[in-house]
Amino acid sequence: MANAVNPHDHFDPDAIHYEDEVDMEDSEEEEEEASNKQNGALKTDRYGFMGGGQFTDPELESPIPLEILRKRELKWLDMLENWEKWMSKRFKKVKERCRKGIPPSIRPRAWQYLCGSKYLMEHNRGVYEAYLKEQGEPRWIDDIKKDLHRQFPFHEMFAARGGHGQEDLFRILKAYTIHNPKDGYCQAQGPIAAVLLMHMPAEQAFWCLVSICDKYLPGYYSPGLEAVQTDGDVLYGLLKKVVPATYKHLKKQKVDPILYMTEWFMCVFTRTLPWSSVLRVWDMFFCEGK
Repeated sequence: MANAVNPHDHFDPDAIHYEDEVDMEDSEEEEEEASNKQNGALKTDRYGFMGGGQFTDPELESPIPLEILRKRELKWLDMLENWEKWMSKRFKKVKERCRKGIPPSIRPRAWQYLCGSKYLMEHNRGVYEAYLKEQGEPRWIDDIKKDLHRQFPFHEMFAARGGHGQEDLFRILKAYTIHNPKDGYCQAQGPIAAVLLMHMPAEQAFWCLVSICDKYLPGYYSPGLEAVQTDGDVLYGLLKKVVPATYKHLKKQKVDPILYMTEWFMCVFTRTLPWSSVLRVWDMFFCEGK
């Protein structure tokens, strides 16, 4: 395996960094954004993206027929009204419906039910507001501020520097460093928090982030990336079993999983897949990812 990496360090040329990959991508995106603005090519897709790699061309989409979508919404509303019964007695059906894709109008509420953040928020009234009143560790605050512009600069919520989207993103990430001072802040948390903010208000997004970091991906954002490397070993084992030719080739070239899967896993594919696929993966991740 590759040597352990500290996700909190910045600009270390001797280590493999998620941050380094993001910096290169950001410069390319900024150039593309400037070109698009100059050519008047910016338009907004149904997810709120105005260009960039996450933009979805509506002409290439295959939307679900409205009648089917409405039926799925009604089924989900029934599940949410009787959530404990469905989770305890009919979880297989819940999983099946998550794999089909949660209806967009239901997704924010469904994510909160699936990951348990609704329960966390209800049993921690006033905690988020209290976190916001604290100063926070200066080194985390500085790192968060430096990274804000990197999070989906083509999305209408985060396009404006100092806009409401970036302000909410800063508050959520700062609050998490106070909630979990041992791990503090890692840059890979930024896109995760941003995706949550695209779907729900800041306090709800914060408790979803807490659930993801503490329950779904424990140890992912700790110094050393031990949990990420462990999952890299699991991925390597799956490659060996499912696609042995690929496994042998990567092994021969001495390409360890940490070299290519770090961003996939730490950012939960938010910077890797087409956006409709990101949302489908997240639907399944919240249901089956723990």
